[in-house]
Amino acid sequence: ASGRGPAAGGSERGRPLGRGFTGWVQRSFQSTQAATASQNTCAAVDNKATSPVPKDCPVCSYNEWDPLEEVIVGRAENACVPPFSVEVKANTYEKYWGFYQKFGGQSFPKDHLKKAIAEIEEMCNILKREGIIVKRPDPIDCSVKYKTPDFESTGMYAAMPRDILLVVGNEIIEAPMAWRARFFEYRAYRRIIKDYFNCGAKWTTAPKPTMADELYDQDYPIRSVEDRHKLAAQGKFVTTEFEPCFDAADFIRAGRDIFVQRSQVTNYMGIEWMRRHLAPDYRVHIISFKDPNPMHIDATFNIIGPGLVLSNPDRPCYQIELFKKAGWTVIRPPVPLIPDDHPLWMSSKWLSMNVLMLDEKRVMVDANETSIQKMFENLGISTIKVNIRHANSLGGGFHCWTCDIRRRGTLQSYFD
Repeated sequence: ASGRGPAAGGSERGRPLGRGFTGWVQRSFQSTQAATASQNTCAAVDNKATSPVPKDCPVCSYNEWDPLEEVIVGRAENACVPPFSVEVKANTYEKYWGFYQKFGGQSFPKDHLKKAIAEIEEMCNILKREGIIVKRPDPIDCSVKYKTPDFESTGMYAAMPRDILLVVGNEIIEAPMAWRARFFEYRAYRRIIKDYFNCGAKWTTAPKPTMADELYDQDYPIRSVEDRHKLAAQGKFVTTEFEPCFDAADFIRAGRDIFVQRSQVTNYMGIEWMRRHLAPDYRVHIISFKDPNPMHIDATFNIIGPGLVLSNPDRPCYQIELFKKAGWTVIRPPVPLIPDDHPLWMSSKWLSMNVLMLDEKRVMVDANETSIQKMFENLGISTIKVNIRHANSLGGGFHCWTCDIRRRGTLQSYFD
């Protein structure tokens, strides 16, 4: 599934993008960057939300920290290793490439998966004990091979609802994700989303990408971390601007202001789709990081409260002054304690900061990461310690494994 056509970047096979289109991408990026750089960018707006949330609608969430009342938690059952295609290669570490080449299309190691499933069940039990309603996606057979007019692949999992679903107010947005192995992942969540829709929620599916060869730079040159740093600094990514794509986990919410990064899975066209879709009630701001392998913002920049953000010291934010000028406190989390020999097939060790806020004073955090637990305690935030180390191997921490459906709170601006 690594692609059959020439190098990506053409609006049709072998034809370069028109100058007008590339100019639009550049203008869109520059205008958003300029707005982000301005300290006035997050000034209050007078617009009221155009459609108030129905009183009995179970879907309502505006940020990452209001009291959590209902959540979707993913499933590790039947999880399969994605085929080693160009977009997977660009998002994974070189030391695991052999693993993908050998096991692509097959189940993740069975013993490891069994432990991950048990950990997530325990996490669900703990959330329920904290008074939170927990919903789960349907188990799906990810080993089934599928074919579209543009590609063929097998599936991956329904483990990370944060990647595919974004809740903004009473709206659930299904993301047009960029990995071919995730093309049909939405099917696991359809039963739940239909239930929410029938209870009054808005339900939007972003334009489904074709995932044709043109969406990917088939010659994307990654041989080393140095290569990755250089390409990221130049704004070059494996995904092109052929069609909109984004993972929901590249967006982080703070009331009226939503922050996003251009990454290996989220392109400017996808960001522009979101900007237009959410305007004028919400403002979407592009922020960027010194990150050699950008994929998902929440292990790099995790907003944990009004005026409080965890910023990865290994991947500093280039627009951090925007937050400091608004009076925000920027916290550098401690170095993760996860050992080098623990398999992390799809992520970095910084899942330690991929935490889930149950409210402003309670956080779900890795039971093994004692240094970040201490950091939270020093902030006056009590820690709910859960071990999901085997689940971490599949590519996510507590924030990734969940999608908050309802938080008790109202739409506010935190950048006035």
